[in-house]
Amino acid sequence: MPDPHLRAADADRAAVAAVLGEHMSAGRLTLDEYDERLARAYAAKTYGELEQLTADLPAAVPAARPAPQPAAPHATSHPATVAAHGGGGGDPHSWRAWATTSLIVLVIWAATSLATWEFLYFWPVWVIGPWGAVLLARTLTGPRHGADVREEPRRLE
Repeated sequence: MPDPHLRAADADRAAVAAVLGEHMSAGRLTLDEYDERLARAYAAKTYGELEQLTADLPAAVPAARPAPQPAAPHATSHPATVAAHGGGGGDPHSWRAWATTSLIVLVIWAATSLATWEFLYFWPVWVIGPWGAVLLARTLTGPRHGADVREEPRRLE
């Protein structure tokens, strides 16, 4: 870092904040330590104050290894296998997000209808319907075959 007595810029504080975030993600800082250092980083006026925040941390955060990929399910059309894998192409997380969002918009619609003492236009259909139709189509048709396959480049001979 430059002379510790020189004033730091906003970009310098943001860079130190990013480094602190990487170290917290790597497990070198607890959430409390991160919060305290982050507050000090944004309050720092000089390079020396910023340098103190990372003095006990390694200079470079080593790149994390990617998580191992789960084994691909066996391709079969047996009903038990299709049901076990979310119906072919349906992701259970996608269905859960759809159901949660559907419940929220229905509650909002019901609350506003009750507040006005009349049934309002049923606008949740525009949120629930198309999204549900896409999820249902993906579940019934299964994953797109060949979507992740890259073509080999052709060789000119």
